[in-house]
Amino acid sequence: MQPSRIAVAGASGLIGSALVRSLTADGHEVVRLVRRVPRGEGEVRWDPEGGTVDTAGLAGCDVVVNLAGAGVGDRRWTEAYKARIRSSRVHGTTALAKAVASLDVPPRVFVNGSAMGYYGETGDRVVDESAPPGAGFLPEVCVEWEAAAAPAQEAGVRTVFTRTGLVVARGGGAWGRLFPLFKAGLGGRMGDGRQYWSFIALHDEVAAIRFLIDTDGLSGPFNLTAPAPLTNREITEAMGRVLHRPTVFAVPAPVLRTVLGEMSGDVLGSQRVVPKRLLEAGFTFAFPGIEEALKAAV
Repeated sequence: MQPSRIAVAGASGLIGSALVRSLTADGHEVVRLVRRVPRGEGEVRWDPEGGTVDTAGLAGCDVVVNLAGAGVGDRRWTEAYKARIRSSRVHGTTALAKAVASLDVPPRVFVNGSAMGYYGETGDRVVDESAPPGAGFLPEVCVEWEAAAAPAQEAGVRTVFTRTGLVVARGGGAWGRLFPLFKAGLGGRMGDGRQYWSFIALHDEVAAIRFLIDTDGLSGPFNLTAPAPLTNREITEAMGRVLHRPTVFAVPAPVLRTVLGEMSGDVLGSQRVVPKRLLEAGFTFAFPGIEEALKAAV
């Protein structure tokens, strides 16, 4: 890919910051969307909740990537925080999609974040991008989140949805909390450990986003998960092997429900999601296995 001008919303997050580092290392010009007053030419102001974007700052961008949204695992799910999770994604995507559609020369691709939460509880059933949305809060949010990109699609912009799994990284997300516990010897399975966790190494997450940007003709939803999901018990055992720590402290399901509230369903639920479309398009994972992904993170 020739050096391009690429706008990124959510550039300070776990995935966004890694993507920005990767793009700038390869000579691309990255424009960060920020909520405060911009501090230089490399920043553009937007207000995702208010629905406004400085469209002049997006002029000349070949690509717009939207990874913004309140963290799903950052806080207990009160009704107020659930509303924030939903609005930060839906309103922000609507604002960016409308801004993209309004440009005299729109970008060639709009990459909009989504999540494997789209599928809800899948149990042992393997699901790919052809599966319908599940039931519950997260599937409802993901459906609205993706639908909010309609203005960009209607303007003829190639639009991609990245349904991301659990990102294996030290700096944030689920594993940002798991690594310290396991290193302290306090790690263990959650509930009965039979629930499937669909993971992806941070390196592969970024590489997949860049692959989707660079590959013309790819649009619609793509699952960003490693090819072979594992159960929580299998992942727990792998954590113990890689970190050389015991994994005897199982956390009973009732305790998780008490501590996490409604969010416990996301931890105890089973999602066996596979990246069928990504593999069919020719993407190659650098860290397809959990031990490889863990070693890359530590």
